[in-house]
This record gives sequence, C-alpha cells and structure tokens, in this order.
Amino acid sequence: MPPNLSPLSPLREDLRLHEAAPGKDGSPAWSIQDPVTNRFYRIGWLEFECLLRWPGAPAQIAADIAASTPLAADQEQVEDFARFLERHHLLRLTPEGIKRLATEASQPGWTHWRWWLHHYLFIRIPLVRPERWLAAALPVIRPLFSTSGLTVIVLASLLGIVLVARQWDTFTHGVIDSLTLAGLSGFLLALAISKTFHELGHALVATRYGVRVAHMGVALVVLWPMLYTDTSESWKLRSHRQRLAVSAAGISVEMALAGLSTLAWALLDDGPLRQATLYLASTGWLLSLALNASPFMRFDGYFILSDLLDFPNLHERSGALARVWLRRTLLGWADPDPEPLPARLRRALIAFALLTWCYRLVVFLGIAVAVYLFFFKALGIFLFVVELVWFIFRPLWLEIGVWRSRWSEVKADRRRWMRILGLGGLVLATIPWAFAISAPGLAHPLRQQAVFSPFPARVAELHPAGPVRSGTPLALFNAPDLQARGLRTNASVQALNQRLAGLAVEDSGIDQRRATSERLGEQLAEARSTREEEDRLRVTAEFDGVWLDVDPTLLPGTWVSTRNQVGILVDPSKWVVDAYVEQRQVERIVVGAKASFRPERHWLSIDATVIDVDSTRSSKLSHAMLDARHGGPIATQAGERQSMPVDALYRVRLVLAEPLPENHETRGRTSIEGTRQSLLWEALKRTAALVIRESGF
Repeated sequence: MPPNLSPLSPLREDLRLHEAAPGKDGSPAWSIQDPVTNRFYRIGWLEFECLLRWPGAPAQIAADIAASTPLAADQEQVEDFARFLERHHLLRLTPEGIKRLATEASQPGWTHWRWWLHHYLFIRIPLVRPERWLAAALPVIRPLFSTSGLTVIVLASLLGIVLVARQWDTFTHGVIDSLTLAGLSGFLLALAISKTFHELGHALVATRYGVRVAHMGVALVVLWPMLYTDTSESWKLRSHRQRLAVSAAGISVEMALAGLSTLAWALLDDGPLRQATLYLASTGWLLSLALNASPFMRFDGYFILSDLLDFPNLHERSGALARVWLRRTLLGWADPDPEPLPARLRRALIAFALLTWCYRLVVFLGIAVAVYLFFFKALGIFLFVVELVWFIFRPLWLEIGVWRSRWSEVKADRRRWMRILGLGGLVLATIPWAFAISAPGLAHPLRQQAVFSPFPARVAELHPAGPVRSGTPLALFNAPDLQARGLRTNASVQALNQRLAGLAVEDSGIDQRRATSERLGEQLAEARSTREEEDRLRVTAEFDGVWLDVDPTLLPGTWVSTRNQVGILVDPSKWVVDAYVEQRQVERIVVGAKASFRPERHWLSIDATVIDVDSTRSSKLSHAMLDARHGGPIATQAGERQSMPVDALYRVRLVLAEPLPENHETRGRTSIEGTRQSLLWEALKRTAALVIRESGF
C-alpha cells in the first residue's frame, strides 16, 4: 500500500478533549489532555477535524476535510500533526514506538552523571498533593476575594507606601544595615515565607475556579530551590480572564503581603517585629517587580502577558515570527508567516521576541558564570562550556544550519553585499581607532595649603578670607600648656645662669659647675624646642593666593583639634585634575595627550593636557568627594585611614588650560585621547587576560 494511503496509528484511548476558548480570529480551539503526564496541548480547527477522521490515511483525511469544510487542508499538514502526536506519545504504540520507548528507558537514570548533565538546570520534586486541604481552606479565605476585601488590602498597601515615602531614608538605611550575615538569614527566611504565600495564591485561586492542583513541590533551578505549583489544568478554563487570575494570583498575593508589611513597618516601633516586616517588605517588592513580573522568562510575568493577550505559547510563536522576519530581512527569502496575524500584532510580537533573545542571552551568560563560580574549577569550566554551547551556540548553529541548507535561495547580489559587509566589518575591527577614554576626576588648584592646628590649641587670631600675599599670617593659635612650659623653662634657664655665676668665684665648685652646665644645656634645648613648637602655632602663607573656607564660628579662644581645618589657601592661577582610569585603559594614555574636563552640572568642558600617569594602581582614594559613600562615582571599601578603590584604578593627572571660575574643588568627568587600538586586538587582549587570570587551579 502506498505510504500516503497507509492508515495512521490510532490515538490512545485515555486521552481527553476539552473545548477551549476561541482564538483571537474567532476560530474554535480545543485542548488535548494527557492524563498520564497531566499535560495539555492546544489544537485548532484543522487538527480537530483530523481527530474526527482519525485513524485514516493522511491523503484521505486531507481530501475529506477539504471537501466537507471551508479549510484548505493538504496531506503534509496531516502528516505534521501525526508527527506532533507521536512525538508527545499521544498515539498507541507501534512496534517502532515500543523500540523507541525502550531506548529512552535504557537511558541513564538520575544516579548517572549524564542525567544530571541534562537535567541539573531544572529539576522538579513533587512534595504534596494539596487538593483536600485547599478545598477545606477555600471557604476560610473566600472573603479575601470579595471587592471589600481587595479594597482594604489595596488601600492599606497604598497607605504603607505613602508612610514609608515620608521616612524613605530610614527605610533604605535599614535595608543597607541589614546586609550582614545575620541579615542575610533574615532575608532568606522572608523569601521562603513570601514564596510560600506566592504559591498558595496560585493554588487557592485555581481551586476557586475548579482547577485541580495536581501537586506542589520544589524545583531546583541550577540547583537553587524554588517552590512551584502545578496548575497546568488551568488550560481547561475557557475564559482567558480566569486563566489570567490564576497566573497573576502569585504576584498579587506576594505584593499584598509586601504592602501590608510596609504598612506594619511604618506603624511599629523599633524591634524584632519591625525588622521582620522590613525583610518581608523589601524582598516582596523587589522580587515581585524585578523577577516574577518579567515576561522574558517563563515566570509569572510570561503567563500573565500570554493570558492578557489571549495568546498561548507566546515565546514559541513570537520566536517563529522573528526567525521568519530575520530571514526575510537579511537573506531576502519570501517565507510566509507561520500564522496569519494583524500587522500591528505581528510587529509587536517580533519586537518582543528580539527583546526576549537579548534578555535570555544576558541571563544565560549570568547562569554560566554562576555555575562556573559555584562548583570547583574543573567542573565549573566544564559546566560553563555546556551552558554556552547548549543555550547560546546551539540555537545559533541550528539557525545557521537552515541558512546554509538554503543558501542557494539567496539572490546573488544580496550574497555579494553580505560578503562585502562581512569583510568591511572585519576591516573596521582591525583598523586602529582613536577612542577617547572617559574617567571620573576631581579638579583642584595645583598649589593649595590646608591650615590645621599642629596640636590641640585655642584660636588666637584668624586672617579674614580673601587674597593674601606670601608670608602673610593666616592663623595664630595659643596653647596654654605650651606657654606654661615655656615660662617654666625660661625661669629655670635664668636660675641656672645665676647659679653658674655664683659658682664661678668658688674654688671648690668645679663639680657643681659641671653638673649645673649640663642641666643648663638641657633647659636651653627645652627652651628651643618650646620656641619651635610656638612657631608652629603661627601659620603663614607659603605663596600668593586666595584664603578660603574660613570658619566664621572660630572666634578667639575657641579650641580646635588637629583634624579641624580652619581654612585653605589656594593658588587660583593653575588647576589640575586627578582622574582615576581603569586598568585596561591606562596603557593607552601617554604624557602630553590631549584631554578635557567637564565639571558636574556644567555643559562646557575645559581643555587639559596629561602631565603624569601613575605606574601602579591607587591603593587609596585621596579625594573623599569621589568616594561612592559620599555621593561620588568610585566604589570603595574602608581602609585604615583612607578608603580604597574596589576596582583596579590608576591616577592620571591633567593640567587645565584655564582656571575654573570658582575657587573650589570640583567633581566631573574627564575625556582623554588614547593611543590608537583596534577593536579586534582589544578583544583578544581581554580574552587572553581573562584566560590567564582564571587558568590557575
């Protein structure tokens, strides 16, 4: 019998067919339920007509559908549907199918390393079958589904947000202060509680609409435990609004818990209970909005968007549209769309698919790095490569394989232009380009004299702010202890001199004169030391400049410590900028290179020239204004006396072509001309540096 006249394998007798909500074009739809795996497969009108005529021959089924319905069916469509049913084990087993299942069953189990290699990214572990207690709990929590219950929760959450906004600094500081080892335990406990309520939300809303929750358990995502709820039977619901309610229930419950915790934090006094509400509020808001709401991964946000659009299999269908669009745009193929859709919706789905690919590229790279860091190095490298190959390179290679198999369909002129563009891109990557190097910096006068008291003393006199000449007294301090010591020393010197004069006329006073002379020498040295200390209390200008930042509260008689700056003398004629450049960029900077400096909150930049480049990384940050803890752009960690930059930064000093209009240190951005370098060479150097750095075992 010819293959196209051979009857298809019959369907399994335990399958169930449910009527589903119509498509957006009004066409009817159904869902095939596999009770063994509890999975649902949505089919359209054509597939339903195929099932009515099953198991006939593909050609006969297609001809009968075309003759008795408005559908234009062909044999290939019927065969594709048959392959779909066979791939998902929805047909009765044939001898070939039994062999295939035997082969699958002979594959290594979970005790074998191959199984873990293919499944460690996502493993489901069912723990409970909650149908009975969900049904018992539903009457208790039913008031929460009422309009009044939802209104109270929303208003309470909004009130909590308003109250926290009024003490936002306290809230954020509380979160930052909790970033300790003990605080991490609190956040993890809050996360577990929040996610438990999240999954209960899915389960209870599904039960409310009559959907059976088969089981709940733990899913291991890259071996990280996450709770999950099996609500796959929600596809039985014909109303997409009800499916949307099931999908959004988890985020809604989590945000309600976060909102009520926010209100509780605002109303409670300091204590353990308030700290607990801080953990719940911060984890709830952050994870609900930043993680679960994302539609680019298969989290709640994806199912919510899919139900909002009433567009099942959103990722797969939008991805198919995007692949066809890429082939049309890049290769000029005239492939038809996988399904007819309105132009506006088609463009939106293509854009969504492109964003999803970019988002997943970042996520999968992050997972690969996390896997590399989590395991010991040998296994980490192996799994890192597996992640890159399976999730990034494999999809690319499959698509490139399609392009290669159909390369002859690309027009000759388009192939020529693609080769030209590829060669041009390679040439552009190898040409040395002169890219400017941007770095944070602080502008300050080249010469400046900060005035402090040399030791704790009282202010005797301060020169008023303004221009001064070199040698002008800027500050005079008074130290009563030093004055008293000077008086005692002078009196002792005077007494010892008189004693020596008396001993000079005595013949028997030789030994006493020697001892008195030694004592006098000590007192004279003490007197000189005291005068030197007193001279340090008189601070004079070291150069012509402007005397600034004189504290008006430092009246005569006010005590100051050695850390209290009483003023600063600057030379406004010449300014320099201390810029901090990343390690990978500093080798492109040479002395004499042109640069510019743009102060913060200014549009115009000032020309500058590089005058010095440090040969070693900066072990400390000399300018507190650049410290991130003081609002600056450089992340630091605490040191013994000064902050230390977290990243490897090198100080580059620039001299400005003209002074700043204001005589104050100013933060800003520098742009420095670097030596020419090709993009390809830069990429190779970074790759080599990364390999060398991570190659040590």
